[in-house]
Amino acid sequence: MKNTKPSVIPDKYKGIICIVASAFCFTVMNSFVRLAGADIPSIQKSFFRNSIAFIFALIVLLKSGSSLLPKNKKNIGVFILRATCGTIGILCNFYAVDNLVLSDATMLTKMSPFFAVIFSMIFLREKTTAVQTIGVIVAFLGSLLIIKPTFTNMELIPSIVGLVGGIAAGAAYTAVRWLGVKGEKGAYIVFFFSGFSCLVTLPFLIFDYHPMELWQWIVLIIAGLAGAGGQFTITAAYRYAPAKEISVYDYSQILFAAAFGFFMFSDIPDIWSILGYVIICGMAVAMFLYNNRKSEKNK
Repeated sequence: MKNTKPSVIPDKYKGIICIVASAFCFTVMNSFVRLAGADIPSIQKSFFRNSIAFIFALIVLLKSGSSLLPKNKKNIGVFILRATCGTIGILCNFYAVDNLVLSDATMLTKMSPFFAVIFSMIFLREKTTAVQTIGVIVAFLGSLLIIKPTFTNMELIPSIVGLVGGIAAGAAYTAVRWLGVKGEKGAYIVFFFSGFSCLVTLPFLIFDYHPMELWQWIVLIIAGLAGAGGQFTITAAYRYAPAKEISVYDYSQILFAAAFGFFMFSDIPDIWSILGYVIICGMAVAMFLYNNRKSEKNK
């Protein structure tokens, strides 16, 4: 009998699996965050979501015998940048989820891969072509169809907040990629971010705590568990592969969000939002195909 070596899954495909898993987890998180009710402040929801992720990451680190300090102390600045942008991103996302159609809020957050490409070009020196730049611009124009920037649009502020969340998340994922390249463990990246976010939001929780009923506690615990799952898988995804290779698969979240939004909240996006989805997803797919073709030519 011939000795057959077990097939090894390439890092790119591991990244794809992780990013689709994270899309599902984050959809569950957003759905249950909204289900908890708009009477619970976004900061309070963020604290519960990140506290659960912090506990999970701490357990993983302790079980593996890992240090509770960065692998390289010189990376602490990037850790703080990742945590700051991540905290801004999640607060903006939760506010948008509470005030918009779920799929609209999700799509504005999903502008993050485009901004991750921009930030990767600036900070990681990952080259970006004119075609990729045009793709980012067209995607941004598509987001305006969702935002509908008119003074008569009552959802303008939540929409802008959602877009800011997408920009912040793009910066955070760029930092995750940089830390992964530098050899920092995914569990520690989640641990640092979650702990930082809890410390930032704790004062607001102490001075403006809104009492919750038992069912709201349960709902937010589920949201926290899903958020922890999403955080671990998205961190793994961007450590396995660069944004330009896997970011398109992050848009699977819009499909999950549309389904959850319809069945849980009877959400139906308007025609302009749907057109915006098509443009943004179309640009994501076009950029993905372009990047793959470019990579094949360079081999």
